[in-house]
Amino acid sequence: MGKLTKNQKLALEKIEAGKTYTLAEAAEKVKEITFTKFDASLDIDVRLGVDPRKADQMVRGVVTLPHGTGKEVKVLVLCTPDAEAAATAAGADYVGLDEYIEKIKGGWTDIDVIITQPAIMGKIGALGRVLGPRGLMPNPKSGTVTPDVAKAVSEVKKGKIDFKVDKNGIVHSSIGKVSFTAEQIKENAKEFINTLIKLKPATAKGTYVKSIYLSSTMSPGVKVDSKSIED
Repeated sequence: MGKLTKNQKLALEKIEAGKTYTLAEAAEKVKEITFTKFDASLDIDVRLGVDPRKADQMVRGVVTLPHGTGKEVKVLVLCTPDAEAAATAAGADYVGLDEYIEKIKGGWTDIDVIITQPAIMGKIGALGRVLGPRGLMPNPKSGTVTPDVAKAVSEVKKGKIDFKVDKNGIVHSSIGKVSFTAEQIKENAKEFINTLIKLKPATAKGTYVKSIYLSSTMSPGVKVDSKSIED
């Protein structure tokens, strides 16, 4: 392990060893221990009591954060000409079809989200090799394959994100910025966790939410008491 920087040591000193914080306390603490000169992302990691190898225990969903993510999300809409005007009016950064499919085939992926229509998926399937590894492939479960592309664009711009449990049973997501108030961080985290709880698989046994940590870019994780989510 590399040598700790002065700021890393200072951050660790501000966290009580072995302490589990309430969600409100953790939101305050993450702000306190972040020393980056830029507006760091605020992340949440939730370990679930599921086996992601089993199809009936795969936790995946979408959530609209009450205060958004704090990030400027670049959205590409691949749609038929009749839907282009509505997608543009809703705030899409790029709108079109064949010209963007060719750009993506050439390696262009300077976007955060791709939204498309069900009828277009046949054309997009060939882009899987480029989009799949980058998590950009549109998916009906995440709301990015829909007949109403304008509504989907609006929701993404307002703070709608999708998430999926990884092979280790952990759901990781960015839920804001350190510049958010502690109350905004708390409310975003609470919405995210409550959405996970609603998605609990019927076949999951034992403790469902095993641990929750809040952290920022380059900060240590702050352990959250899962019972405090109900406060």
